[in-house]
Amino acid sequence: MPQEPQIGGEQPLPLVRSLYNGEQIRAVFCNWSSRVVRPVWIDYHGKPQPYDILQPGTGRKMTTYIGHPWMFRDAETDEPLRVNCKEMYLPKPAEGGQPAFANITLPVLSLKERALQVVRRLVRPEDYRKLEIARCLHEELEDQPSVLKDLQRVSQRVEQHLLENA
Repeated sequence: MPQEPQIGGEQPLPLVRSLYNGEQIRAVFCNWSSRVVRPVWIDYHGKPQPYDILQPGTGRKMTTYIGHPWMFRDAETDEPLRVNCKEMYLPKPAEGGQPAFANITLPVLSLKERALQVVRRLVRPEDYRKLEIARCLHEELEDQPSVLKDLQRVSQRVEQHLLENA
């Protein structure tokens, strides 16, 4: 069983990370999307740890622990996907010994977000600035999806929520 790391007081641990909990659960990761999916476990230091990909329309039985967060990404583009309609899957105790299901789907995007996805797929990054579009869109195109950026954003939201409810 994995052990929670001991940190020697250098930097505080991130809020979004795996916590030591000896309670295993069975989970089934179900890829309902048309994308090849990369499950990403957030380790005890808050670092993303990629797992083997899931092909569209497939699933995988997993053993994980309560308190171990997971994110799901498009394996090709690193774009975030949804799991049970959320950004992150946090396993909870199973009811009646049944496995917990993590249903992976495409997010609902704004027209602008979807257009940026399509342009990123069709145009090479070095050609973004050649497009006759608003400068702010050039910058948004260059701001590629990243699990690290999304993890930082989620951590900031958790911290803000904790501060508001303190």
